[in-house]
Amino acid sequence: MSKKDTKRSTRGAAKGAQRGDRAAVIMQLFRSFPQRKFALKTLAAQSGGADREGRYQTKAIVYQMVEEGSVEATSASTFRLAARALPSVEGVAQMLSSGSMYVTVEGIDKDIFVDRRNTARALDGDRVKVAITRRRASGDPEGQIVEVTERADRNYVGTIEKTRSHAFVRVSSKSMPVDIFIEKGVDKLSDGDKVVVRIVAWEPESKCPTGRVVTILGKEGDNTAEMHAILAEYNLPYNFPREVEEEAERIPEKITARERAARRDMRDVVTFTIDPADAKDFDDALSFRVLDSGNVEVGVHIADVTHYVQEGSMVEQEARERATSVYLVDRTIPMLPERLSNGLCSLRPNEEKLCFSAIFEMDSEARVVGSWFGRTTILSNRRFTYEEAQRIIEGEDGDYRSEILALNTLAQKMRHRRFEEGSIAFEREEAKFHLDSEGKPLGVYFKVQKEANQLIEEFMLLANRSVSEFIGSKKGKNGKPKTFVYRVHEKPDEDKLARFANFILRFGYYFDARRGRAVAQQMNALMGEIKGKSEENVVSILAVRTMQKAYYSTENKGHYGLAFPYYSHFTSPIRRYPDMMLHRLLAHYLEGGSSVDAEVVEELCEHSSDQETRAAEAERASVKYKMVEFMRERVGEEFDGSISGVTEWGLYVELEDTHIEGMVALRDLSDEFYAFDEEEYAAVGTRSGRKFTLGDRVRVRVKNADLRLKQLDFEMVGSYDGKGELWRINDRPTVPANPKSKSRPTTSTDTPFYKGIKRRR
Repeated sequence: MSKKDTKRSTRGAAKGAQRGDRAAVIMQLFRSFPQRKFALKTLAAQSGGADREGRYQTKAIVYQMVEEGSVEATSASTFRLAARALPSVEGVAQMLSSGSMYVTVEGIDKDIFVDRRNTARALDGDRVKVAITRRRASGDPEGQIVEVTERADRNYVGTIEKTRSHAFVRVSSKSMPVDIFIEKGVDKLSDGDKVVVRIVAWEPESKCPTGRVVTILGKEGDNTAEMHAILAEYNLPYNFPREVEEEAERIPEKITARERAARRDMRDVVTFTIDPADAKDFDDALSFRVLDSGNVEVGVHIADVTHYVQEGSMVEQEARERATSVYLVDRTIPMLPERLSNGLCSLRPNEEKLCFSAIFEMDSEARVVGSWFGRTTILSNRRFTYEEAQRIIEGEDGDYRSEILALNTLAQKMRHRRFEEGSIAFEREEAKFHLDSEGKPLGVYFKVQKEANQLIEEFMLLANRSVSEFIGSKKGKNGKPKTFVYRVHEKPDEDKLARFANFILRFGYYFDARRGRAVAQQMNALMGEIKGKSEENVVSILAVRTMQKAYYSTENKGHYGLAFPYYSHFTSPIRRYPDMMLHRLLAHYLEGGSSVDAEVVEELCEHSSDQETRAAEAERASVKYKMVEFMRERVGEEFDGSISGVTEWGLYVELEDTHIEGMVALRDLSDEFYAFDEEEYAAVGTRSGRKFTLGDRVRVRVKNADLRLKQLDFEMVGSYDGKGELWRINDRPTVPANPKSKSRPTTSTDTPFYKGIKRRR
């Protein structure tokens, strides 16, 4: 608001003072200009009380407003409207490493930015009331926290820094900008201990909160301590309660004659599993036989976990809470105790096992001509690794060669038809680490998907799709579909697709589809075009980020990425709770049961989706830790890479040979000042107009590897031109840094879609 506007408004207020109460006029002044600081002298004059008596009354009125909390003092003689006097909305705080935050409010498209001076000691994840106080230059709302209505129920993980009388915890998370003071139990702590801590208080006069150490995980840098720290940071368990383990041990192993009689006997049919070499839990098996008609019968047999895990048991409650197994870089945290996951439920060879099965009759073109769903008894004849099965597919002799080759032929036909019908083929190399006995990364390799992997994938997709369609297409007595658990993947956002299409134009690729199956067709064509090219990695990453995130729901919206109108998760009940839910629902409906309460199932779906997200974040954090650990011994070395993200504070670069990612801070580019161009996804030199943009090939030097923050910092060596020649940044003329730079000092190895479009977590 300009001074002219202020004067014009205050003149009107002065006239109003002659007709009404001075307190009302003063409050109207504050409300008209909520960000302005008023001196008592100004308030007195503008409310019609410029004389001594008027100034005295004005002071009394303002001090009363301060006492009531509607006005706050900004100095000994200036005042402004208190945020709590403004209308407020309630949302969830998401902390930035700078100490500022965004508040996400349901029903408001734009998150509300809150400067670190106005956070009122709110922390990441807290539920807060926030008053919108102004609009930023971008038009986005900015506000002030009025009240913390509910503290996030969470632990923090960090490292002890101890003095003689007290200790602090330096928190590992970048969403916690202050240390936590430890007052009690200091004698049991040592410098460098990795701990889990819980905040117990944050007094108004204190600069940091007070906490209580919940668990000592071990020494900083110890592999097990660091992996457990990651699990604790995401509120994921790393062991089972003793009573859950004991209950699992009491579950009977013997299969009774009565149980066999109630199931379809598949023990005489050739059956085998195909899994990774290091797998310990085998939750799916395939059976194969040729029928008299010339068609074949393929059985997809899934461990019958719900036979052993009874509803209401402690094992069931623990599985429901976990909702998923967690796969860190060096270990698996199972959803079920080992006696179940690696023992009773694991489809180990030469052991009679109980399964829930989907059995298909298929013709020579891999079309399903008949299907059956129900409980079975199987006996696996052989355990194959993917490598063993692949060698047979590639021509070597081996056990059950004819069965594997026949299944592979069917799988490839199903795969070809799936892509013809609109399934999207996203393929990206997945980096893995060679680790020594203590968990130290020795090297990086890439997991390659071959036909043996595709064989299992296609038959699991067939089972998931068929079970979902079998139940989803049926109606209950009320004429509505029966309650079921679907794996939903909605259509991509058109705005994201438009930004993606604009981005890939710089590589000479044209992408015009914005809706429907045409998007999938063009996406598949694009994936084929970029195969083997230098831009393949960055384009495929951004293509994946145009897609919506899959989740669990009782409402069937189809699976866009797979082009399936019905899709559910049936094939992994050892490691996913939604699959256990589905098994119970399928059994209930096969027995003629009526539709169950959708509200109860939907709650479990939402919980499972949330836990899946949390587990994925922990998995990524463990990979980042190993990446930083691997690069720590390479500080000072140079590597080639591509720019995978651009923000207003830095360039994210993914190394070519390892896919390890770090950040080059814009403030460290020494040849001139670079500004972030949000429309171009580029950092642009303000004098020369030179650009660093997504997909550019560059060379970087490893500057710093911070294990505590899982953060890798690079410095720019130079960029490659169109002919592949390196243009070193030191060869460019040096330009003094712009003093108005707003670049942030923070670095991160996170890579949100189109960095900088939304300045969120």
